[in-house]
Order: sequence, then C-alpha cells, then structure tokens
Amino acid sequence: MLRLLSRNWWYFVLRGLIAVIFGVLALVYPLATVATLVILFGVFALVDGIFNVIASIASAGSKEHWWAQLLAGVASLVFGALTLLWPGITVFVLLYFIAGWAVVRGILEIAAAIRLRKIIQGELVLILSGIIAIVLGLFLFARPGAGAIGMAWLIGVYAIVFGLLTIILGVRLRALKKVIGKAAA
Repeated sequence: MLRLLSRNWWYFVLRGLIAVIFGVLALVYPLATVATLVILFGVFALVDGIFNVIASIASAGSKEHWWAQLLAGVASLVFGALTLLWPGITVFVLLYFIAGWAVVRGILEIAAAIRLRKIIQGELVLILSGIIAIVLGLFLFARPGAGAIGMAWLIGVYAIVFGLLTIILGVRLRALKKVIGKAAA
C-alpha cells in the first residue's frame, strides 16, 4: 500500500490544489449567490469523491484497507450529487450538507491516518485535517444562523487549510517514493 500511495503522490497534490483554489474563490467572492456557492461546493465534492473512488479502486488489488478511502469518496459523491440536484436549496440546507460532509470526511480521514500510522510518517497531518473537518462540521451544525458571507469565509478557510495539508502529505509521499525506489534498486 505504501508503494501505491507514494506512486500516486500527485493525486494528493492535485486534490490539495483543487481545495486551495476552491477556498480562495470562496474567500474572494463571499457575496456570490447561494446558487454559485451550491455549484462550487457540489463540483468540489464530486471531484474529491471521484479522485477518492479511483484511488481506492487502484489500491484494492494490494489487499490493504482501501475501503475507508472508498467510503470517503462515496460520501463526497453523495453530498456533491445531492447539492447539485437541488440548486435552489436554502443556505441552511446547504450548511447542513456541508456540515455533514465535513464530519463524515473528518472521521474517515482520522480512521485512514490511524491505519497508516505504522506505514508512513506524517500521518498526523491527515489526523489534523480530519480534526479540522470535524470541528468545522460541528461548528456549522451549532451555528446555522451564520450568514452566507460567514459561511463562505469559513468554508474557504477550511478548504485552504485542508488543501495545504493535503499538498504537504503529497509532497511527503513523493519523497517517500524516491526512498522506496532507491531501496528497491
């Protein structure tokens, strides 16, 4: 599994870049309509889900615990699809979709990090990302009255932090790929 993760380091970097771009857009355009925010979140969740499903299927042959990543991908696909299928939803419904998605993703990221702790160093980055996702989700559940601008900023900051942590993980996996390559030679 470690070889597969390190071989696909670019996936984590790409996923992180997409999250950072999404976060910057959410911060730069906080007055965007709810429909625009819905579309941005829906597309982000779908792309994230697609990448997770593909990566989990690719790692299924290694007989490792790939199902956690598959569940995370399916969760992102479901939340993304629900968001895009109902573009006229209110800010509160969107808030609850995002909060639910963040909590589920956070739990699954922590579970994946616990499984990887014996294989790679730097799993704390993934745990931190999961904790941040859970805190964001719980905050959004507890404060549904926050306005669209506050929600956009909060989501933007989360996406940037998540993206940067994911990029760091990808870069570490890339360095690990070189170490594995040298050890194999």
